[in-house]
Amino acid sequence: MKKQPTKNRLQKSSLRTTTLDILKKVIDGFLAGALISIGGAVFLACYGEMPPIGKYVGAVFFCTALLCICIKGFALYTGKIGYVLEQHSKEDLSVMLLGLLGNFIGTVACGYLLAAAVPTLKEAAFALCEGKLQSQAWWQTLVRAFFCGILVFLAVDIYRNHKTPLGVVFCIPAFILSGYEHSIADMFYFAASGIASGEALLFIWLVILGNSLGGLMIPALKLVGAKKPAATGNPHTEAPQEPSVSSPAEPLSSPHTAPSAEPPSQAEEPAPDDTTPADTTPTE
Repeated sequence: MKKQPTKNRLQKSSLRTTTLDILKKVIDGFLAGALISIGGAVFLACYGEMPPIGKYVGAVFFCTALLCICIKGFALYTGKIGYVLEQHSKEDLSVMLLGLLGNFIGTVACGYLLAAAVPTLKEAAFALCEGKLQSQAWWQTLVRAFFCGILVFLAVDIYRNHKTPLGVVFCIPAFILSGYEHSIADMFYFAASGIASGEALLFIWLVILGNSLGGLMIPALKLVGAKKPAATGNPHTEAPQEPSVSSPAEPLSSPHTAPSAEPPSQAEEPAPDDTTPADTTPTE
């Protein structure tokens, strides 16, 4: 009679834990999307109100978004997709995909909210997004997103491995000023512009695909390059190890063991052999 309630409690607690875990991942993605929206809003404000130099100023201040995301550890899809080859467990994939969902919710919510609060941002976003849809072929969008994915991966990876913001400070303005496409930023721009159409949705999916391929390029090539020495290195490492035990190359690597042990044993054997010459010949 008591087992049934305990099972129900365990099931409810596990379901509650799973729900909270999913909610946390979505919230991490939402916060990353909100920060990208803040960076996009700064870019639109500079781009719209200071036409000659505003693009450069906005590109620099957009770095604020990715710097805060890296420091706080929020889930930005374009920053996580590059690690899916080395970290592809179910947990890692759920963090990435639920983070993408959160990125979408955060950018769309902030886009509509900021467009209503700051009408000039909506005008600048509309002009920017209309130009994207009219002036770019689908393959151009894909290529631009591909190179953006490379730069975003480098920015995140440099911060992750070297603990320096230099990658963010240089790579992010580089992709903005080059006219490359960032999927999460584009989600905010289209939401702020008020453009909601099938063409806009297809554009976003093309940018997501391009960002994914670009983010995976460097890790994939590094993985391919790392497999070759591992495959060819095994036979080569085993071959020299066997002769090195008995060869004179071994004492060079470990002088305190090999040279001191073997020569004295050979020097002590002839001494008793001189006293008993008859017994030494058969043992050798």
